[in-house]
Amino acid sequence: MPERLFLFIQLEFPWRLGPADGRYLLRTRGAQTPNQLSELDGGEVGEPERVIVLGTLGAGRRAELGLRRESRRRRRPRPTTPDPAPVDTMRATIIDPVSLSAERQAQAWLADLDAERETNAAVAVLNRVLFAHRIASADPHIHAISPAQALVIRAGWGEGEQVAEGLWLHALELPWAPRARGRRRPIGDRTAALRPQERLAELLAARGHELLCEELALRARYDLDAERLSHATIELDGALAAALDELGDERRPDLAPRVAELAALRAGVTPAQPDEQVVRYALERLEAALRARTAVGFAKRT
Repeated sequence: MPERLFLFIQLEFPWRLGPADGRYLLRTRGAQTPNQLSELDGGEVGEPERVIVLGTLGAGRRAELGLRRESRRRRRPRPTTPDPAPVDTMRATIIDPVSLSAERQAQAWLADLDAERETNAAVAVLNRVLFAHRIASADPHIHAISPAQALVIRAGWGEGEQVAEGLWLHALELPWAPRARGRRRPIGDRTAALRPQERLAELLAARGHELLCEELALRARYDLDAERLSHATIELDGALAAALDELGDERRPDLAPRVAELAALRAGVTPAQPDEQVVRYALERLEAALRARTAVGFAKRT
């Protein structure tokens, strides 16, 4: 009998993600609330959604072994410009648990692959694993990843034991060049591109300060994109409350209509009964107000 083939997306990162090396099975979860989930029978579980294989490529372990050997010898002066310390590379393989019986099916999948969509889907799965590990380990420093942080992104297929070890029969490297969303700025207009650097310099030089609503809005955006509506609603409610105080205190005529709009939108953001469309729109309007706040640049605001 021919081996079954499994499709995968694989990413490598220059740090350890957090969970231990191994194989993890991610199952689907319905729309149940936490209370409903607690009432489910212990044997009732969702369907397998993805298999995640995490493996560390041990540059760091080799470096640690070298340091131990060196410590047994007489210490020598270090060069004034030392080589960069080697780091571990984490390989994450996100596997479709539904196998294929013919290689032509795998070839057709790869030929028609939407690289951006499949990469984003794989990263979303991996971030669910990291979110669960963050909760399980009670470690607030476990953070989400993005495709742009990957050293390499691959798509391919292999036999069961191969992909379970992070290997493959055939794979292609995928470039990461996400499609632009929204209105593109004219070619040669570097103002928008330079604005984050200007804001960074402003904050580091203590000529300005970060707003509480900015951080809460970022957290709400992350959780909304990760389909954690309850988290996003609570964070957005706090972000809007902070924005009304912080943006209102600046007393800028150009922001006054936006502050009034945010005040009206906050009434619909109810953590007890979150509405995704309402939350999504209110968050977009808050993000627009924050962009408008910094669009004029630091010099024109002082």
